[in-house]
Amino acid sequence: MAVNVYSTNVTSDNLSRHDMLAWVNECLQSNFAKIEELCTGAAYCQFMDMLFPGSVQLKRVKFRTNLEHEYIQNFKILQAGFKKMGVDKIVPIDKLVKGRFQDNFEFLQWFKKFFDANYRGNEYDALSCRNGEVMGGGGINAPRSTNSLVARRAVPTSPAKTAPAKPIGRAMPKVNTVRPITKNPQNKGGDAGRLDELTNQIAEFKITIDGLEKERDFYFGKLRDIEVMCQEAEEAQNPLIQKILDVLYATEEGFAPPDEVEAGGDEDEY
Repeated sequence: MAVNVYSTNVTSDNLSRHDMLAWVNECLQSNFAKIEELCTGAAYCQFMDMLFPGSVQLKRVKFRTNLEHEYIQNFKILQAGFKKMGVDKIVPIDKLVKGRFQDNFEFLQWFKKFFDANYRGNEYDALSCRNGEVMGGGGINAPRSTNSLVARRAVPTSPAKTAPAKPIGRAMPKVNTVRPITKNPQNKGGDAGRLDELTNQIAEFKITIDGLEKERDFYFGKLRDIEVMCQEAEEAQNPLIQKILDVLYATEEGFAPPDEVEAGGDEDEY
């Protein structure tokens, strides 16, 4: 059975979309040039076959298709494989098949973590397993595998340039490293491509920020529950309860807690 993973949108490796695509293409000997191309679902079906041989009906997967109803069929095959292997993940098929960057990048981030938790280093010839069918429309510019047996490359990727997730305040300056768009009337196509790249980078930042905010809210909720329990047990004069409250209410220099809401203020009546 599979090892389930649960996480926010921020992955442990915090890989960029370029790193993700390189990983997918290297493992599957595919030609994906954009994250959006993964909306067919075929790549995930083959990843499941790599992780758990026989878990999906690979012969039924449409590897070369541009029809939405066949995308849906591929994802249903994937969901059936998840169920067979005990994977507690509902595939958001309706969102993924629309081919939007953000939805597909979020799912790929989750799947990368799932892959890292379940891969056992077995050799796998992806191209041979799908009978030589081409997958992805990236053409010659897409990253290609140089080895038919991709097991060594399929291990969790950790590029040297990849850093752990940073606080929100440090994540945004990465935009400054992007080469500015040059106004060249003879290169309008290049400008449009650069604009698309910048738009995708902004979407990545939004995904990272959303993940950090969800994580923040999750732990804040836990602290609030602890505070309420301690307040309810405060009358018991337990010194441990008081120590916990002291930790919760401790402040640092330059930190000002939010103003308390005044009791008896304007409140909705029910």
